[in-house]
Amino acid sequence: MTTSWDQVKFSLANKGKGFHLVTEEVLSNVPQIKQYEVGQLNLFIQHTSAGLTISENYDPDVREDLSTIFDRIVPEKASYLHTLEGEDDAVSHGKSVLASLSITIPISNGRLALGTWQGIYLAEFRKAKHSRKIVATINGLKKT
Repeated sequence: MTTSWDQVKFSLANKGKGFHLVTEEVLSNVPQIKQYEVGQLNLFIQHTSAGLTISENYDPDVREDLSTIFDRIVPEKASYLHTLEGEDDAVSHGKSVLASLSITIPISNGRLALGTWQGIYLAEFRKAKHSRKIVATINGLKKT
């Protein structure tokens, strides 16, 4: 058996600041997952003012709670020096350092091996709406 690799680049649209469930959007952009018996999917966001994470996908209140938690850790209203791209510039960079820019998810029998209540989130820290570039890399054993 030989290890196979696939890589896809795609963009995620977002709705502005907040935590956005993007599991289905990822799956639609990376259909190669279905070809793998066992492997892993790495997702990397090519931005410094957003992040990727995995959290509960059942209760929509989780999204608001996550935003509240991040706002408490890195408050919007503080004296930040870095404001080149707007007042939320430094805040967004600070939050992205705390969030993940890259996540890895196991693949089992052509499916992401997420837990029952887990989903992939785009953590958007900028108030303005941005398209976010993602690099998805899969490695593992393809189905025969």
